[in-house]
Amino acid sequence: MKNTNKPPVWFWVIGIIALLWNIMGVMAYIGQAFITNEALALLPENEQNFYKNTPIWVTAAFAIAVFSGTLGCIALLVRRKWASFLFIASLLGVLGQAVYNFFIQDYIALSGSRVIMPCIVIVVAFFLVWFAKKSQSNLWIS
Repeated sequence: MKNTNKPPVWFWVIGIIALLWNIMGVMAYIGQAFITNEALALLPENEQNFYKNTPIWVTAAFAIAVFSGTLGCIALLVRRKWASFLFIASLLGVLGQAVYNFFIQDYIALSGSRVIMPCIVIVVAFFLVWFAKKSQSNLWIS
């Protein structure tokens, strides 16, 4: 028999908000990965260049980040400890993207001052790893 404690209400609130956050990430990935030439032509030239020149490994890191994050949230909500592994995989995907965006692509020069969202994504990814580990140590997930 598993020795688990009943999680507090805020555990469920965080889990649901995190799931919604990651679903938005999946939608952003789908929008970026399957952007049509017509939609791409409507973007400013610097954004067109960003999408056209993004290496496949960065797109793969994006996919790993959002899909493992979403699955991690589902695992968290069904109280499975493998949520931690999925959140770590998501964090690695986020960090891979961040390395490319901030150090290789020079995202700041490309996008101007729009660095707040990528920084929030990194913070949330670290938080979800911590939260899953904390939930496991509190025996809310097993």
